[in-house]
Amino acid sequence: MSELNRVDLVVVGGGITGLSAAYLAARKGLKVRVIEAGDSFGGLLSTFPIGGNRLEFYYHHFFTHDLELHFLIKDLGIDHRLFYKKTSMGVFKNGKIYSFNSPVDLLRFTPIRFIDKIRFVLTSVFLGKFADWRNFEHVSCSAWFEKWAGKSTTDALWTPLLNIKFGPFAQKVPLAWMIGRLRQRMNSRKNGDEKLGYLEGSLQVLLDALLEKLKAMDVELVNNSAAEKINFTQGKIESLYAGGKDHRAENFLFTIPGIYLSDLVKSDFPEFGRQLSEIKYFGAICVILELNRPLSNIYWLNVADHDFDFGGIIEHTNFIDKSNYNGSHIAYLSRYFAMEEKIAKMDKEEIKTMMISQLGKIYPGFSKDWIKQVHVFRTNTAATVCDLQFSEKVPRCKTEIPNMYLANMAHVYPDERSTNNSIKIAMEALKMMNIDSYRTEKTNSLSAQIGF
Repeated sequence: MSELNRVDLVVVGGGITGLSAAYLAARKGLKVRVIEAGDSFGGLLSTFPIGGNRLEFYYHHFFTHDLELHFLIKDLGIDHRLFYKKTSMGVFKNGKIYSFNSPVDLLRFTPIRFIDKIRFVLTSVFLGKFADWRNFEHVSCSAWFEKWAGKSTTDALWTPLLNIKFGPFAQKVPLAWMIGRLRQRMNSRKNGDEKLGYLEGSLQVLLDALLEKLKAMDVELVNNSAAEKINFTQGKIESLYAGGKDHRAENFLFTIPGIYLSDLVKSDFPEFGRQLSEIKYFGAICVILELNRPLSNIYWLNVADHDFDFGGIIEHTNFIDKSNYNGSHIAYLSRYFAMEEKIAKMDKEEIKTMMISQLGKIYPGFSKDWIKQVHVFRTNTAATVCDLQFSEKVPRCKTEIPNMYLANMAHVYPDERSTNNSIKIAMEALKMMNIDSYRTEKTNSLSAQIGF
């Protein structure tokens, strides 16, 4: 067993939260080391080659109000690669695709009764613009929508979407989470149109810029090094054993899922380990189709009918032009899953066959001859399962262990996970260490409000 030189900060986890924290800390002059279990850095921002370009394993876009993301992109000198475009949304319900972008579209959406359409608008505006999430942690989305948005709205939209997103946990999702979700979407709309952002060249541009800057600032990037053991002395972390080496530092920031960290602390701090293990995660699957023609002219289609094994069809090339991918059309079939579900144990070939076989029910003219290539990606820790009073489960960033800090997906609640919110929690974690890496008088993010 060997030992590396002591540094000011060891960051465990090389996703966007860990890399952002490392960059911002090094920017203030700290000696930093990032430890990543996998072969490469990037986490859920990771990309792969397709159509002569790069594409994310899991679809990504930005919102116009992402202030922390905008700061980081500008600081990295890649803001000229950022752009925003108007996008389109649809809903598949009762065997039919409905456009869902304007008041006229809402009026044409026959699965919802007229009076409930009015209630849908009023409740959505209330939640997205005026509601305080703190007042709605004890109320489930399902119960509140049933009461205030109307039964036809709940049955046609909210219930199927919650089921696809949260599976067996859908009935326990607090309205506080939906407030964060709707606020995120509605604040990116202007005059009814939604504009979403992306980086020319994919999010690999962001990863490459971060990694280049980190190397230039002599940040140590250690991959293929899963954290195996934390050595505690007098209640503090003495060292972290990972990749066959002991890592020593003044402070340690863990950005990995709590279910993994729990195993490292439970023998020395059983109550802390139990708290971390209580937060469940659900997984995500994306089947990415490279096609010779589009499925539709809609960017984001929510599948609100039963009996489909995907909940969203995101046609990336209805957002980013197909010319960026040698003329190929690209579509994601997305699905969240709980570890108890059958799909969690299926292999990628089974998932691919199952999902593709269902496309003809939505697009009657679809043929497998349209498909040039298929790519399947899966993660078991796509997001935390938020249940009622979830804030009581979120661990403190500054833990009971004096030199141990946390910043992971649990800290994004009540907001929805996003690149911006991952950067936000990294910034707030550094502030807890008295590393004031970024000053702002305002933020549009609801993340990093719990545990900091």
